[in-house]
Amino acid sequence: MRPRRSTSAGRLLWRLGLLGLIVGEGIVAASATWVYFAARSRVVAPQDVPAGSTALVLGSKVSDGEPGEYVRARLDTAVALYRSGRVTTILNSGNGSSRYGSETGVMRAYLERAGVPSAAIRDDPAGYDTERSCVRARSEFGLSAAVLVTQDFHLDRAIALCRRHGPDPIGVAAPCPDCAWWSIVRNHLREALLARPRALLSLVLR
Repeated sequence: MRPRRSTSAGRLLWRLGLLGLIVGEGIVAASATWVYFAARSRVVAPQDVPAGSTALVLGSKVSDGEPGEYVRARLDTAVALYRSGRVTTILNSGNGSSRYGSETGVMRAYLERAGVPSAAIRDDPAGYDTERSCVRARSEFGLSAAVLVTQDFHLDRAIALCRRHGPDPIGVAAPCPDCAWWSIVRNHLREALLARPRALLSLVLR
């Protein structure tokens, strides 16, 4: 009898595992569909950004007072938009805590070294994640529209969240020539399998 019970338990676990896999695949597919339709036609080339826009630059890792590869690429894109006149104000949103290197402080310093006037830069040191950055851009900084600047793997989700919680968004993808290929692949997988499903579930379960 013991072998039969063991076999029955094994079958139950196998079926539960298969059910979990199916549910997980469904959530991944649903989140990809949500993000695709939310961001469709809202990712634009830099030359298509309306003149006089505000750029919302989403923060990322900084180290020893210098921006990491990803956030540096975002800031370089924002600087190019500012110099072209497409953007007149840049809002840096990230974790301003000294424990995390003061992302917004480092971002501001980088922009100022690149020639962006201090008066054209605003900082949100409480933009701890993408959703909060969107919420605060509207509630704390009064933005009704914004140009989101981040990498392509992150941009569609950022647009989807801002459409739900923040200023009316369009987005410009920041190329990252200094980013390692394996890091880019990892971030694409993280977005598809973790970040997007988590964002969708947070909206559904709220």
